[in-house]
Amino acid sequence: MTTTAYMVWLIIGCALVTWLPRVIPFIFVRNVKLPEIVLKWLSFIPVCILSALVIENLLDTESGKVVTLNWPVFLTFVPTLIIALLTKSLSITVVAGVIIMAAVRYFM
Repeated sequence: MTTTAYMVWLIIGCALVTWLPRVIPFIFVRNVKLPEIVLKWLSFIPVCILSALVIENLLDTESGKVVTLNWPVFLTFVPTLIIALLTKSLSITVVAGVIIMAAVRYFM
């Protein structure tokens, strides 16, 4: 496959369209002192996003109209959560979660 100038400009344009909306808010906010309540509210965003991703994967909604528990994911989630709480290390938690999920998929 050959790369044309059109494709290069298209990739650069897509990168800018993706990058600019993420950077512009930081440019405007970096010189502004935000109220304490806004900072407190913003501190909950990572927890909310992570919770939404975890809950979405724990529940199986494709099996029909009844929402059920995705057992392989649940069997991986519980020990990984315990490891995360005990070690408080993102690296150890991620590696343990990958290994546990591999074992669950191998044995199920």
